[in-house]
Amino acid sequence: MGTMFVGGMDFLLPVENYLMQTAGNAVAGEANLVGEIVQGFILGIVQGITEFLPISSTAHLIIFRDVLGWKATWSKAAVDGIQLGSVFAVVMYFWKDIRNILGGAWLAFQHKEWQRYEWKMFVGIAIGMFPALLGGLVLKILDVELESPLMIAAMSIMMATLLGLAEKFGSRKRGFEEVEIQDGIIVGLGQTIALLPGASRSGSTLTTALFIGLQRETAARFSFLLGLPTLAIATLVQTKDVLEVSHMFLPLIVGIISTFVFSYLSIAWLLKFLQRRSNWVFVWYRLGFGAAILGAIGAGVF
Repeated sequence: MGTMFVGGMDFLLPVENYLMQTAGNAVAGEANLVGEIVQGFILGIVQGITEFLPISSTAHLIIFRDVLGWKATWSKAAVDGIQLGSVFAVVMYFWKDIRNILGGAWLAFQHKEWQRYEWKMFVGIAIGMFPALLGGLVLKILDVELESPLMIAAMSIMMATLLGLAEKFGSRKRGFEEVEIQDGIIVGLGQTIALLPGASRSGSTLTTALFIGLQRETAARFSFLLGLPTLAIATLVQTKDVLEVSHMFLPLIVGIISTFVFSYLSIAWLLKFLQRRSNWVFVWYRLGFGAAILGAIGAGVF
């Protein structure tokens, strides 16, 4: 009788197997989600630390992601999406400057006081953001793929050289209130170099600002403010695309929060650093970073 009963339950085996498989998939899914959240947190640290140092956050994120084998999960759009935390950090850290520039520019417009530094700053930033936005739009429409370790290595070495030249030959005489409209246009043109992976948005704008005679801290502040609209628009576009992938929502949010915290700390540190030190440490770092990637390419790592 017992044998007959057991045998009679054989029809439940497919159901039992399905439930076990479903439970296994659920556990695996939870483990994958936890792993992706941890990855988002770590990538946020990398993004936050490197976004505002002149060493290229994109380069470090791509290399870091590829070396750890996270490329399947974190696409280029996903990696770019966590930069939203950097946007929030700039807005919060420079909120007083942003408010003063917008308020002063509005007063200048009302009273036709075109020599006010806030007006010059506002117009310079407004015009200066367009070259990089236009270049980014063209690359997106043409679907041009520039991401590669060789490109990152080459741009890292090239930008290290240009930053070194800017440090050596830049006069560093003009302060924040001496920025002119043409400075925004020139620095904005310099920002287009950052469309190439490994160049660095902050690195290209900081280098250009030093070349035209701005003081180190002024060059950094101005480069952050000028790069803010471009960074915000590009990041929002990428974040929208990533959020359409449901399983990436939570890892992306964690990455954005992590990025915000470490971006804010990075900005504060860099501005204090440049009050008393030069950019040579970043020059040598970028040269070493580029050389290390070339060595890894030669060794077959990439």
